[in-house]
Amino acid sequence: MALIKSISGIRGTIGGIPGEALTPVDIVKFASAYGTWLSRRGRGPLRVVTGRDARVSGEMVSALVNASLRSTGIDVVDVGLATTPTVEVAVTALGAGGGIIMTASHNPAQWNALKLLNEKGEFLSDADGREVLALAAAEDFDYVSYDRLGGETGDDTWTDKHIQAVTTMPLVDPEAIAGAGFRIAVDAVNSVGGIAIPALLRALGVKEVVELYCEPTGLFPHNPEPLPEHLADLSATVLESRADLGFVVDPDVDRLAIICEDGSMFGEEYTLVSVADYVLGHVKGPTVSNMSSTRALRDITEKHGCSYTSAPVGEVNVVAEMKRTGAVIGGEGNGGVIYPALHYGRDALAGIALFLTQLAGERLKCSELRKKYPDYYIAKKKIDLTGDIDMAHLCSALMKAYPEALCDTRDGIRLDLPAGWVQIRKSNTEPVMRIYAEEKSKEPAEKLASEVTEIVKNL
Repeated sequence: MALIKSISGIRGTIGGIPGEALTPVDIVKFASAYGTWLSRRGRGPLRVVTGRDARVSGEMVSALVNASLRSTGIDVVDVGLATTPTVEVAVTALGAGGGIIMTASHNPAQWNALKLLNEKGEFLSDADGREVLALAAAEDFDYVSYDRLGGETGDDTWTDKHIQAVTTMPLVDPEAIAGAGFRIAVDAVNSVGGIAIPALLRALGVKEVVELYCEPTGLFPHNPEPLPEHLADLSATVLESRADLGFVVDPDVDRLAIICEDGSMFGEEYTLVSVADYVLGHVKGPTVSNMSSTRALRDITEKHGCSYTSAPVGEVNVVAEMKRTGAVIGGEGNGGVIYPALHYGRDALAGIALFLTQLAGERLKCSELRKKYPDYYIAKKKIDLTGDIDMAHLCSALMKAYPEALCDTRDGIRLDLPAGWVQIRKSNTEPVMRIYAEEKSKEPAEKLASEVTEIVKNL
């Protein structure tokens, strides 16, 4: 069992011992801390939007969260089964003081989490997150008397409202998409994407949607992280149905991966690259991605005569850098597209609408569009953490092994090498150390990642 506390919320496996897993005691404690923090902060109305993915534990977690918020005097608007970006959009549209999304994103079914939003519908800053964690640790809660309890209302209209906002974005062209006559397969891993994505596609004018694992039962038919090794069923469905492409999303629909018409992977890293290429073709401006994302975004950005900067891993860090630079598009290489013209959050719905508009306008097959972009390969490895790693000692060992490297320690350790880069960092969501290495092809990238993995293991 595991419980991970971070500035963005609390994540853990359901059941077990309080403090060591995500139990009802922990859920109540952190929801109470968040409600207390909002009340003391006094920056907005005491109203919070809550929503959840389709995990089996979601209904139970939601009931505990909503009751805990009400006990601190917070009014709750429960949007029910909804994507993470849908909840983010609802927070700002309703003028709420914040939001809580109950989802463990790409983690397996035994996990759940409370993701915490501020009044802008964005994840909490480092400082704000630490304040909530401190309140939870001290069990310093402000519970109100019976006559000041918050109310609760349900509102299941926000998926439709989110879809409406996406289809009317200036760079989205439903007529062009409808005219392209796309047949599209969708793998929604039996979560809320099964509600939102087929509905979005039909709103965009796609008449043939092949639905795979689109029942929101929370019974994931495969590992829910949208990586190539988990997408064999969708690839086969694309081929068997003669679809023009396939879309796959994670359980809370903030990550988007694409399958080409020939069953090959467009590449999760290239979701953002392609969408950025389209956006920059119409609106010039900076781009941002995290330090673990492909160099291809930098290449495409510079091709358009624009500037690229990187940010530490984590949506809140990417958003901060996007705001600092005035970026017109950004995100993370895990398939997370952030389009600030809509909102500052990773949004697979926005990514789909922009990508389909691009594909319709280019009049190319999906695989042909992918060939337009520079080829890089990222090798990804991870090591289970059983204790702390001395990062200063690791940095010294790495610089000794790669003396020609430039070292960046903003987020773990990243070494920029003449032909590529490697990053070593502790995961924010799992008890693991992640090692990513990028080169122009698979063999040198895997070699670099393996070499660094051995250095970490031998510390």
